[in-house]
Amino acid sequence: MTAEVDPATGPAMSYVYAVSRAGTPLGEALAGLPGLEGGPLRAVAAGELVALVSSVPSASYGTEGVKAQMEDLDRLEVLARTHHAVVEAAYEHATVLPMRLVTVYLDDERVRGMLDEREPEFSALLARLEGHVELGVKVYADPREAVTVSSRGPDTDTAASPGRAYLQKRRAQQQNHRQTYRAAGAVAAEVAARVAGLARAHVTHRPQQGDLAQAAGENIVNDAYLVHGSQADAFRAALTGLADDAPGVRVEVTGPWAPYSFATPPAPGGGEPR
Repeated sequence: MTAEVDPATGPAMSYVYAVSRAGTPLGEALAGLPGLEGGPLRAVAAGELVALVSSVPSASYGTEGVKAQMEDLDRLEVLARTHHAVVEAAYEHATVLPMRLVTVYLDDERVRGMLDEREPEFSALLARLEGHVELGVKVYADPREAVTVSSRGPDTDTAASPGRAYLQKRRAQQQNHRQTYRAAGAVAAEVAARVAGLARAHVTHRPQQGDLAQAAGENIVNDAYLVHGSQADAFRAALTGLADDAPGVRVEVTGPWAPYSFATPPAPGGGEPR
């Protein structure tokens, strides 16, 4: 595809969302779904592979434009949501390798060159991921919730002086905090044992913090598992009730998702247009 030039935004570039096997009707299947900047999606084929692509303006997706987007949380959220929406939609029609955010090439011919260069690696990954989904497992520790549960038990010494009562309360809080995190650690260790034989691969991510950690409590485990689609229900069932006897501890299973955690991104420098 020859780059189109808009006087206001510069030449169009090729943004890659995902890679799949040639012969999959991704372009036709997603014809009604807009890509970034509202641009239509298209398939760019080379050899045994096909990339799902849309055109984006160089003013926003060249080196300086990308830097500005990464520093603007609102723009970054729109970019990420659109990218992931396209990948998830594509995964409903074919096994795909999700690409890293802001994988941009100067034109479609450069995309074909990337596909030719990495065909053996990408084909092997697609074969590995065929029929599989990603399931997330998060473990949370919330000492405050544990206090709510334990408060149903015996009260502290109501006859104690205010100072002594305060110390008793502080000791109880500290003990509860230690017990909750100890219990969360034990629950986290049990996860792998329960899903052994159901997951093909496992990736440990950094626990979510700040704006990403919107659930109650502290996220102490944030893992991803590669599971065959036929085993997804069994995977969830294996973790049901895992934290029932651990006040203040919660296990959350998310997905199924396209296997972002198990797909290799483009060559180093994926955010730089080539």
